[in-house]
Amino acid sequence: MVQLQLPVFKLFSLQNLSSETRRVVLLAALFFAIALVFGFNRYFTFFASYDQGIFNQVFWNNLHGRFFQSSLSSVLSTNVVHDGKVPEVYYHRLGQHFTPALLLWLPIYALAPNAATLVLIQIGLITAGGIVLYALARHYLSPALSLMMMAGYYGANAVLGPLFSNFHDLSQIPLFIFTLLLAMEKRIWWLVWLMAALTLIVREDTGIVLFGVGVYMVVSRRFPRAGLAMCILAFSYVVLATNVLMAAFSEDVSRRFMMERFGQYADGDSASTLETLWAILSNPVRLMGQIFSKPQVKVFYLLVQTLPLAFIPFLSPYAWAIAGFPLFQLLVQQGESPLAIHIRYAITLVPGLFYGTILWWSQHSHRFQQRFRRFWIGCIVLSLLIMIPYNPHQVFYFAIPTSFQPWIYVSLPRQWEHASHIRQLVHQIPPEASVSATTYLVPHLSSRREVLRLPFLQVRNDQKQVVDVDYLIADLWQLERYRVAFPLERAHFAQIVPLVDSLLDQKQYGILALEDRVILMQRGISTSPELLAAWSTLRQDYEPLLRVLRGGTSGSPMASNFPIFRGA
Repeated sequence: MVQLQLPVFKLFSLQNLSSETRRVVLLAALFFAIALVFGFNRYFTFFASYDQGIFNQVFWNNLHGRFFQSSLSSVLSTNVVHDGKVPEVYYHRLGQHFTPALLLWLPIYALAPNAATLVLIQIGLITAGGIVLYALARHYLSPALSLMMMAGYYGANAVLGPLFSNFHDLSQIPLFIFTLLLAMEKRIWWLVWLMAALTLIVREDTGIVLFGVGVYMVVSRRFPRAGLAMCILAFSYVVLATNVLMAAFSEDVSRRFMMERFGQYADGDSASTLETLWAILSNPVRLMGQIFSKPQVKVFYLLVQTLPLAFIPFLSPYAWAIAGFPLFQLLVQQGESPLAIHIRYAITLVPGLFYGTILWWSQHSHRFQQRFRRFWIGCIVLSLLIMIPYNPHQVFYFAIPTSFQPWIYVSLPRQWEHASHIRQLVHQIPPEASVSATTYLVPHLSSRREVLRLPFLQVRNDQKQVVDVDYLIADLWQLERYRVAFPLERAHFAQIVPLVDSLLDQKQYGILALEDRVILMQRGISTSPELLAAWSTLRQDYEPLLRVLRGGTSGSPMASNFPIFRGA
C-alpha cells in the first residue's frame, strides 16, 4: 500500500509534535470526543429541553436577519407571564438577556442550522477554554503542573455540569477570560481589551466577572491603572446594559428577573438593577441573613468548586479577588439554582479559581511532589465520581436512574426506540408551519419562526395578528413516566391531556398521528376513526391518573379553563 507523504499530512501528524504538545492535544481531543458522544446522545434522545430551543431559535432568526427575536423567549416574557398577553414572534430576547456575542458563532451555525450544532459549539468553546488555560499555566508552571491544571479543569463539576446542559451564553466565559489573562501576562494589551469587550457582551451581568479581574489587577499592584479602568468599564457597562439597552426592548429586567432573583430585598413589584443594588447594600442584616443561610449547602458548593484543584484556591487570596464577585452575586440571590454546581452560573467562578491556583503554584512549585500529585489525581477522580450520581441534565440517564424513590429508569435501547417514533412524527410537520410542543420536543422544532411550548396555542405573527398554531405535538409518554417524581411534568400532564380532549370536542384540531403515546394534531382536519379509537383507549388508561391529579373530580376541563394558554 502506498503511503501518502504530502506535507499537509506531516503538518497535522501527532508524531511531529513535541511530547508536551502531544499530551495537551490528546487530553483536549479525548475530552472533546467523550463530551460530544454524551452531548449528542442527550440531544438526539430528546433530553435537551426548552433553553436549547430558545437559543436555537435565536440563532435561526439571526441567520435570517431577524436578530435576537424569539417566540419561545416571548413565552417567558413579563408581558406573557404577568400580563397574560399572547406570545409574539418578533419579541426581542435582548430584553431578557443582552447577548450580542452570540453573533460570533453564527458562521459556524450557518453550516448546519439546527439545535444539534449548538451542542458542538458549546463543547468546542469549553474545550478551547482548557487549551488556553494550559497556555496560561505554562507562563508560570512546568509542563507537568500545567497539565494537571488542564486535567482539573476538564474534571471540574462546575465545567462538566454546564457543558452537558442546554446551550447557554456563559460557555464563552472560560475561553474569553483565560485568553484575557494570558494576554495580560504577555502584555498584549489590544488583546486584553478585545477580550474584555467580548466578555461584556456575553451577557448583561458578565461584567461582574470582568470587575473581579480588574480588582485583581489593582490589589496585586501589577497593573493598577489598567485594573481601575477595567473596574469602571465593567460596572458602567452592567448599569448601561440593564437600565438602558435592555429596557429599550422590554421590562423583563425590572419586573421579572430582579424580582425572581432579588425580590427579597425589594419593597415593590419591580426594581432596576441600581435600585436592587441599593436595596441590597442598605439592608445589611437581610444581606447577611441571605449569605449565611443554609451554610451546609454553601460549604459543600465551595468544596466541590475547589475539589478538582485539590482545594488550593482556599490558600490563594488572588483566586477570591477574581472569583469573589461572581460568588457574591450568587450568594445574595434567592432560590436553589444559583448555588447548584451543575447549573451554568457555576462556570463564572472557574476562571478566577484556576488563575488564582496558578499564581499560588508559581510560588510553591516545590510542593508539587509525587505524593501530592497522587492526591490531586484522586481529587479529580472524586470530582468525576461526585458528578455521576447527580446525573446533571440527565446526560447519564441510561446508567443512572432519573429518580430512585420513586424509581424512574429508561434504558438506552428503549429511549432510542421512543426517539425514533418522535422523529417520524416531527418529520410530518412542514418546516414553515407554526407548532406548539411539549418541552423536550421544542429544541427539535425550533428552527422556525412560530414555535411555542404547550399548552400555549396562539401566537402573534409578523402581521401582528393573533393566530392559532398549525400543529401541536405532545410526548405524553415522557410526561406520564416522569410525572410521579417531578411536579412540572405532573402539571403539564394534567393540563395537556384534557386540552387534547377539548380540542377534539370543539373539532378545532384533529389527530394526525399517534405513536408510542406521542400525539400529533393538525388544525382544521378530522380525526380518522382508527386514530380516534386509539386515543379513546389511551384516554381510558389515563383517566385514573387524571382523577388523582384532579383530586377525585370527574370530567374534562374545557379550553376556557386555561385562558392564558389560549392567548387571552
